[in-house]
Amino acid sequence: MRRVPTLLLAATALGLVPATVAAQYTTDPELNEWRVPWEESRPRDPYVAPDGKVWFVGQRTHYAAYLDPETGEFKKYDLDDGTGPHTLVVADDGIVWYTGNRANHIGRLDPATGHIEKFMMPDERARDPHTMAFDRQGDLWFTVQGGNYIGKFETATGKTHLIEAPEVTGSRSTSSRPYGLKMDSQNRPWATLFNTNMLAMVDPETMELHTYELPEGARPRRLVITSDDMIYYVDYARGYLGRLNPTTGEVTEWPSPGGERARGYGMAVDKDDRIWFVETGLRPNRFVGFDPETEDFFSITEVESGGGSIRHMYYDEANNTVWFGTDANTIGKAKLPPKRRSVS
Repeated sequence: MRRVPTLLLAATALGLVPATVAAQYTTDPELNEWRVPWEESRPRDPYVAPDGKVWFVGQRTHYAAYLDPETGEFKKYDLDDGTGPHTLVVADDGIVWYTGNRANHIGRLDPATGHIEKFMMPDERARDPHTMAFDRQGDLWFTVQGGNYIGKFETATGKTHLIEAPEVTGSRSTSSRPYGLKMDSQNRPWATLFNTNMLAMVDPETMELHTYELPEGARPRRLVITSDDMIYYVDYARGYLGRLNPTTGEVTEWPSPGGERARGYGMAVDKDDRIWFVETGLRPNRFVGFDPETEDFFSITEVESGGGSIRHMYYDEANNTVWFGTDANTIGKAKLPPKRRSVS
């Protein structure tokens, strides 16, 4: 995008330029929310399917569902009481996979028939499958927060491999609390260890877990990975956005605009490698944009419903949008602004 001439900026400030012209240079996303028809269900962790439907889970009332954003229609698939689904993902063939966070299984839902197949964890300690993501082979890597594992689930065979995460001392739990998870360009899963100041990576060839230390007191909750394989995370405890260089181990931090009580949570990265996250410690929640190129927090937008907590987000590259669920019982979409390009 070309640089806006100085005269145009001045004219806009004086109100001499139509709003439609000035608006095209906005740095803020356009946020819209749909109220979910099943009350107090904690809709969360949306995922855009190949047909454009937006799938999500109802963690409190045990369902998987989708929103058709073209019509506003919702459709629900009930899961067993007590499932406590945490996350879902949708395969290229339309099959929905979810984590039964309170029922120690990964589930397979066929939307065409409504049939659900459960794959139980092979170890009773892996009681709470949490967040998951596809690898290049279509298998699933996932975290087990309380049980203290990072796992791999083979979608073709139903076989599960569990890798133990480090134990901790001096805490109410000995689990390092593997939490957020993303895949890098080398097909390696990265996870936050929320009860520590560490990130973890599993080598898929050797199944060995490697840890990377962050500053003392950090508590990384979610992470995203840019196209150059830099790891960005939100520090939920200290109010920072951080970056780990996996090659050198160097960590860079920026104070979140909301300060030490920002409680950064849900994250996404767009096609231009801009980082988006939500400050959930503020009311209403705030949707924040950060540009690694300029190291600038360039956008802050309040969430109209308040948000409560926006826990996980999904970036839809085809439409340059970020989808999220809220504790206010809504599913939201952020239409991202184009990245402004400077011309030298």
